[in-house]
Amino acid sequence: MVAMTGVVALATATLGAVTATASAQPTAATASTARTAYAVLADEGTDARALAQRLEKAGATVTAVNTDIGLVSVTSTRGGFAAAARSMPGVSAAAKDGVIGRTPDAGQAKDRVTREQQDTTARSSAARHGRGEHKPPKPPKGAKADPLDSLLWGMDLINAPQAHRTELGDKRVRVGVMDTGVDGSHPDLAANFDRRLSRNFTTDMPDIDGPCEYAGCVDPADHDDDGHGTHVAGTIGAAMNGLGVSGVAPNVDLVNVRAGQDSGYFFLTPTVKALTYAGDAGLDVVNMSFYVDPWAYNCVGGAPEDSPEEAAEQDLIIRSMTRALNYAHRKGVTLVAALGNNNEDISNPRTDTSSPDYPGGTEHPRTIDNATCLDLPVEGPHVLGVSSVGPSQRKADYSNWATDLRSGEIEVSAPGGWFRDGLGTDTYRTNGNLILSTAPLNVMQAEGQVDENGDITPAGEAVGTMKDCRVVRGRQVCGYYQYLQGTSMASPHAAGVAALAVSAHGKSQRHGGFGLAPDTVRALVMRSAQDHACPAGGVQSYTDVGRSDLYTATCVGGKGFNGFYGAGIVDAAGVVAKGHHGHGH
Repeated sequence: MVAMTGVVALATATLGAVTATASAQPTAATASTARTAYAVLADEGTDARALAQRLEKAGATVTAVNTDIGLVSVTSTRGGFAAAARSMPGVSAAAKDGVIGRTPDAGQAKDRVTREQQDTTARSSAARHGRGEHKPPKPPKGAKADPLDSLLWGMDLINAPQAHRTELGDKRVRVGVMDTGVDGSHPDLAANFDRRLSRNFTTDMPDIDGPCEYAGCVDPADHDDDGHGTHVAGTIGAAMNGLGVSGVAPNVDLVNVRAGQDSGYFFLTPTVKALTYAGDAGLDVVNMSFYVDPWAYNCVGGAPEDSPEEAAEQDLIIRSMTRALNYAHRKGVTLVAALGNNNEDISNPRTDTSSPDYPGGTEHPRTIDNATCLDLPVEGPHVLGVSSVGPSQRKADYSNWATDLRSGEIEVSAPGGWFRDGLGTDTYRTNGNLILSTAPLNVMQAEGQVDENGDITPAGEAVGTMKDCRVVRGRQVCGYYQYLQGTSMASPHAAGVAALAVSAHGKSQRHGGFGLAPDTVRALVMRSAQDHACPAGGVQSYTDVGRSDLYTATCVGGKGFNGFYGAGIVDAAGVVAKGHHGHGH
């Protein structure tokens, strides 16, 4: 595919004179000094560029036009702009360009799921390799492994070592990481990181991201100030290079399609830009380990308690994201997303008391109707939803699940870590129950886990931060690694398996390139997954590990497909087995 995006950046000068009706134009009567960002979605069949001209004529400053899905990004100082824009002919939806998602680390305090071991006392366990610069035993002769791979219980659970005997991934397979960024200089990622195709679609916002570090407040496309995206990238495709860890698909091409702010929030315009770019750039798989915000659920027409503007914002998000997901799928992208960390039945959601959570102080109770409310992106079209399991294969206490098996809310499960797994053993509440993966040095230093000399601090040792070094051309090169947990960590295991499916079964395309239809990838991933039955009696309680009854979950369905595991735990060896032709050796 041609590596170009249908996003056109526009100057602030007034465009051609295509006028809207007088009643539809935002007026200057309520002008204010502050500029507000808006997104305007054109009706299907409406020329987005022509709509952009009309919006300029109506007084807005157009900043970008995404012609792939018809989304026009603008700023305006005029009060009531969004309502006036919605009344213009050819407009499907319009609202403030608000937050639509976040990584679990969004906000000032690190998420208590992802980094649970930082909010409690982690028990040191040599068996779980929870600290420092541990040197595990060398793998058996002839085995393919990196020095820290013995700590990756998740790779063992999905049979990645067996898959790697015949398939390490095809370099022609491109996997997009839609997250907070990827540290392309990390020595365990650099060999697979695609600098040419990687993009950052965000601009840092000092009010939520802190002071800008680069000109124009735009970070380089190989930078990550959060660490979440770099961790995800390592699970998918850390190189098998004799350093640190290796990913599920250690030879594939990694592409940063950054849509998340440093703070972890995801705004609508960068997110849909990243999705449409993924299609235009020929990516095969995209991992989406982010949560929807400011709305935990986006409801058609809003929840009963929402204001008209809040409802309009949700309509805009639903329609825009649906178009963007459909566009990426049509262009050959397999879409994989985290199911969520709210320990909730997403088929029967609780009353939402946290939305909208941006800006702060605007949240209010919301009644959520599963028939009209969506958890995006995971409940969007063509998305593989992934729940999380711990080392014992039990559903992690924090992981969402589903009870409506016809709704397409869950497809598979994968290792995401569970700090409280292993009750009654020496592994209980140890770092090794989480997922170890790549970490940016700048983030580890900012968090006090690594000092200015590059050594792991006592604080870093307590949460299992690791450092691994090797000599390259006479110079010591070191990589850093951290333990995290969440459905955000489960999703990249599944994305890596999808990448192996494309690698093993992909074909040369008629118009050049290499790939495999997303529906075929989806079928391969689900059919090869390891069946896992519901717990005995169908009810899983977590009171034995200190959780309240709020965490108790009911599993419905059979061994072949149920609401905890979907079609089962993803299987790397299984997905490459049939028709294998091998790559990367």
